[in-house]
Amino acid sequence: MCAAPAGEGGGRTVLADPDPYGTGRRVPAGRAFVSAPPAVDGPAVGPRRDGSAEPGAAARGGAAKKAILAGLRWTSLRLRLVVVFGAVALTAAVSASGIAYWLNREAVLTRTQDSALNDFQQKMQSRAAELPLWPSQSELQSTAEQMAGGSAGYSVLLMGERAEGKPIVGVSDPDTFTLDDVPESLQQAVNNQQKITSGNAYPYHVFWLRTERDGTPYLVGGTRIIGGGPTGYLFKSLDQERADLNSLAWSLGIATALALVGSALLAQAAATTVLKPVQRLGEAARQLGEGKLDTRLRVSGTDELADLSRTFNKAAESLQKKVADMSAREESSRRFVADMSHELRTPLTALTAVTEVLEDEADSLDPMIAPAVTLVVSETRRLNVLVENLMEVTRFDAGTARLVLDDVDVADQVTACIDARAWLDAVDLDAERGIMARLDPRRLDVIMANLIGNALKHGGSPVRVSVRTESGSLVIEVRDHGPGIPEDVLPHVFDRFYKASASRPRSDGSGLGLSIAMENAHIHGGDITAANVPGGGAVFVLRLPKDGAKPGTETAARDHDRDGEDGAADEEGGAR
Repeated sequence: MCAAPAGEGGGRTVLADPDPYGTGRRVPAGRAFVSAPPAVDGPAVGPRRDGSAEPGAAARGGAAKKAILAGLRWTSLRLRLVVVFGAVALTAAVSASGIAYWLNREAVLTRTQDSALNDFQQKMQSRAAELPLWPSQSELQSTAEQMAGGSAGYSVLLMGERAEGKPIVGVSDPDTFTLDDVPESLQQAVNNQQKITSGNAYPYHVFWLRTERDGTPYLVGGTRIIGGGPTGYLFKSLDQERADLNSLAWSLGIATALALVGSALLAQAAATTVLKPVQRLGEAARQLGEGKLDTRLRVSGTDELADLSRTFNKAAESLQKKVADMSAREESSRRFVADMSHELRTPLTALTAVTEVLEDEADSLDPMIAPAVTLVVSETRRLNVLVENLMEVTRFDAGTARLVLDDVDVADQVTACIDARAWLDAVDLDAERGIMARLDPRRLDVIMANLIGNALKHGGSPVRVSVRTESGSLVIEVRDHGPGIPEDVLPHVFDRFYKASASRPRSDGSGLGLSIAMENAHIHGGDITAANVPGGGAVFVLRLPKDGAKPGTETAARDHDRDGEDGAADEEGGAR
């Protein structure tokens, strides 16, 4: 504590409180400035050691950040990296900016209010305490103007009594500061005489609060002289401090934005570094899936991505080796079937000639020998068909099957197929003449022979064949009136050598007829479907393009080698 010299008005001593925020050290005598507890109404009032009762600035941006993140779609790893980097940078920047703003705000406001209150306290001690116990209006006015003069930067209001019960007021600047500007809660706190205890040596304390008027922040403080004397209030504008704090907020906001931009750029750089090898790996995987088995990745470094690239290269190398082995075995198998079929044709030709002679002489043979001759003839013919079918399948597997396209009348072509096999009585043909299509006549004959033969064998007559066009496609339906195809057999009717019943693994057909028909449809760019008819029976639907094979389908010149292909129709094959 520091004691001021006694005045002329009664030798009273004014003691200044060295702790302007409240309960600091006390002296047992004299007058002191004390802080009071907060008022329950109006702006919160607190002791100076507790700071302002005005709510501090809270960090905002968390909710906005969540809203932005919620609106994003996680469509790529690059976007995720950018968002994560941005979120981390934004969180760090907002947290640092919020803390820095709060600390600077408290420091600026505390420094300003400490300076103003200390100066006001000293002037109350040096000037207001020197006033007479019953000052006049002019003395109060003059003292208030002296206290507010100079570089104080605040207005002063002094309240006293010229006689008991006759209050008077002196204001340094009535246009700026009046008693109405002092909140009622602050006036009550300043005038509230507290009980002297061991923990409270002074009946009056210094009070202050921050408030706003017309949008401008102000510091309002007040105290009174112990033992009688004027009560003083100061009124200081904090507009300059607010401007400084706004400038600081703008600076921190710009720094946060720059940090966010920097984090986005850093995320892009990191994403490029991480994703470029991943993109190369994805491209290599696509090429490998397209059949480019020699695809390899260039490996550099020792990180996890380099290990992944090495693993990919090993897997690709192993896959290439296995595919090469399988291709070699498949090629060997195809070559074996082709060579076997060709080798069988020579003895089959001789056998066929012999069986034809035996068949012509069957009526003159011994009745005991005739059944054996008949069996040899039928089995020789069946073997001949099987060899021809195997050769045809080999051509499809080897990719050497070719089309010989020609413009044909479909009705005439189907009629010729039925007539050549003596099926006119068993087949009901619904086909108008004049439906022209560009296709391979021989392969169409093979398809129709297999479909109609399969229907006659497994479905029974009458078999209905209808020809029509739909949307530029040729549609041929072959329907029988048999029991239909079992549901578990439908997905396999076009499989090679498929038998619908294990109890009859041997049949008159080779089991390749429908498979060959499907391959011939595919080489035209068409397809065959099989289904059951609700009224009973099965229906096979052949669809072919009217204007020739689709782009990309291989065709050959009309004079290509057709040797051995004419017998490729397995008229009795199928799976039921």
